[in-house]
Amino acid sequence: MRGRIGTHMKYKGFIIPRTGMFDRVRRNDISKGGEKRLKWMDFYRKVGNARLTCRYFGISPDTFYRWKRRYDPKNLKSLEDSPKSRRPNHLRHPETEDEIVNRIRELREKYPRWGKEKIRVLLKREGILVSSSTVGRTISRLKSLGYLKEPIPNFISSKKRYLKRAWAVRKPSTHQASIPGDLIEIDTMDIRPIPGVVRKQFTARDIVSRWDVLEVYGSATSGHATKFLSTLKSRLPSPIKAIQIDGGSEFKGEFEIACKEQGINLFVLPPRSPKLNGHVERSNRTHAEEFYEVNDFSFDLDTLNQELRDWEETYNTVRPHQSLNYLTPLEYINQCSSILISSS
Repeated sequence: MRGRIGTHMKYKGFIIPRTGMFDRVRRNDISKGGEKRLKWMDFYRKVGNARLTCRYFGISPDTFYRWKRRYDPKNLKSLEDSPKSRRPNHLRHPETEDEIVNRIRELREKYPRWGKEKIRVLLKREGILVSSSTVGRTISRLKSLGYLKEPIPNFISSKKRYLKRAWAVRKPSTHQASIPGDLIEIDTMDIRPIPGVVRKQFTARDIVSRWDVLEVYGSATSGHATKFLSTLKSRLPSPIKAIQIDGGSEFKGEFEIACKEQGINLFVLPPRSPKLNGHVERSNRTHAEEFYEVNDFSFDLDTLNQELRDWEETYNTVRPHQSLNYLTPLEYINQCSSILISSS
């Protein structure tokens, strides 16, 4: 039975006086928190059982024993919350060599949107063997110390148009992409760096090898899409068997005629179904985050296309891709070619 009798506490047959406790509280002027912990100690002194004390006051054994170790009956201030920091006196210091730290910082500054896994792969190519967690901790530490700052992003926007094309061919379920060139997804992305300036980027992605081809024009027209098709054929390392596009008007007219004349299958998505072109949609996001948002790119078309060409080469031959088990698209295509040659 649990209860209170005047100035006493009663629990499981124990009668515990409380008057002496209040006298001590007044003399030592402790806080309500200290008074609460003093009740624990007095109860424990009377019953001699820590489990009963924890059960009565609804506290955990860890909490009780921590305060019991600190409690000094001659100094009730020992039951007060200590303002002293719990930070350990001796901390572990990073053991990563300065040369490796500097190289991690250089790579992160060069590729500010690449994570620890990709940077680990780049370091491995240079003969520097470190774990992904080491790279991640180093990046975090450099940021906290102010030695590594994230670039201020350049914001761009994307607008899509999906026009009904009743005569378009849908991709048959029997068409499966298994080797590079089997299916190329193409999409456009609006680049709006400042008010009044609009650039149209054509993006093509081989969904098997993740090889991307990029080119920017002043507008998204069928003529520009046809010109981009020629660029795509010259820069894609595999022959094109089929292309998948959305319902934009830029992929009608000249572009479709060019695909037909060159024997390239053309698959058009149903209206309002960008998720079916998910590979190139994700590609646009990557290029926005890793190129446009972290670089001071030119508004001049010729200069911007040259800058994009450099980034495209980095993307296809340097950047490790998680979906390819951290190979580059070039490494993956070479690997596929070796398998095909050996099997034949």
